[in-house]
Amino acid sequence: MIKLELTNYDIFPKVFPCDEEIKVTIKPLGAHVEFSGEYAINVRALNEGNAARYPERNNLAEYIVTPDADGCLRFSHTYKDEQEHYVDILKDGKKLVRLSVYSLLPDLVGRYPFRGDLHMHTCRSDGRQAPAIVAAEYRKNGYDFLAITDHDVYYASLEAINAFKDVPIEYNLVTGEEVHLEGNDIHIVNFGGKYSVNALMPGDHHIDVGPDKRYRSLDGECPEIISVEEYKRQVNELAEALDIPDGIEKFTYAACVWIFNHIKKADGLGIFCHPYWLQNVFHVPETLVEHIMETQPFDAFEVLGGEDYFEQNGYQSVRYYEDRIKGRHYPIVGSTDSHSCVHNDCGFVASTIVFAPENTREGLISSIKDFYSVAVDSISKELRLVGELRFVRYGCFLLREFFPLHDELTFEEGRLMKDYVCGDKDAERLLRAINGRMKKQREKYFAF
Repeated sequence: MIKLELTNYDIFPKVFPCDEEIKVTIKPLGAHVEFSGEYAINVRALNEGNAARYPERNNLAEYIVTPDADGCLRFSHTYKDEQEHYVDILKDGKKLVRLSVYSLLPDLVGRYPFRGDLHMHTCRSDGRQAPAIVAAEYRKNGYDFLAITDHDVYYASLEAINAFKDVPIEYNLVTGEEVHLEGNDIHIVNFGGKYSVNALMPGDHHIDVGPDKRYRSLDGECPEIISVEEYKRQVNELAEALDIPDGIEKFTYAACVWIFNHIKKADGLGIFCHPYWLQNVFHVPETLVEHIMETQPFDAFEVLGGEDYFEQNGYQSVRYYEDRIKGRHYPIVGSTDSHSCVHNDCGFVASTIVFAPENTREGLISSIKDFYSVAVDSISKELRLVGELRFVRYGCFLLREFFPLHDELTFEEGRLMKDYVCGDKDAERLLRAINGRMKKQREKYFAF
């Protein structure tokens, strides 16, 4: 829901480099809040404390302004360090409204926030809706990128991509699958891989669509199919080469390494999923979880996703922070693991914000691997984030000050996407008419 303040006033840019002089515009949104006469604008940095108690920090800058010919207020200010800043507008000494902006350190300048999901299902496995419908529904709900990761199959993600290949959309549909190979019960997601790991050997993928490379790869290039026996031989050989402690299931762990290695070869992101998923007992034995976290054969850990009970996301979050204390540093993501995109209490339990230069498969994967991501827990009304403190703080600002405005645009595109795949003849024309609005919005709110 959009804050009342943002329905009355627009402030831009919202995000910019720190320690540079930035001109900010405040625009009234309607005659009921139009500016007239003289105003004071007070700027305070959140990290610098109360100006009355810490006067030496000079954490209060005041500007006296009048509206320009277009009715907007403008002022220039140098924003210190990476943090949120309050912008208070006062008339005759009384505060009218408080708005916010955010200044960034150089490594985040040029990285835009893209929110999405790396793990979900459709009717091509055990979900309820078709891939194209799932893609459209999640776009309506504010997602910038999405990977359909059906159990055992890769072609469902290609189906979603191909459904919209002839219309312009500002939405990144990425290849994916949840990998399930014989003798290994660990759930692993292949996000963005150029070829299917499931389809490297006979299974559900081949039963559904056959062995044609166009159904098991992004660009028609992928390894040749091997037998299950050859797969087992390779995994057993790998198990002998790996230093696997006693008490750890050697084939299971080696199969995980084999899968993650193939995802890397496919230029994908290998995600270790929901070890604390409850199926009467936890999905993965604790000693095996510990060994996987210690050796880190994965590219990212799904710290949030799937269920709305505390044990799964709560325990995974605590493990992440305890691992950080132990010196283990790995990228994290949040996903829904959704099996229905409508009328589903768990349909939007988690997501990932990736800070990337561009919303592409390559841009997202490289940015996550470089630790530019934060996981968002949407179970409760008040959003909670997991990750490094600087990204959590920035993510909270974005979820409050930017994404509600962003989501108004994605809703319209998602609604038209659904109309398009359902045969509405006007939908393509309207999609073309609105194309480019997301880019313009980013350029307006992010000054880099």
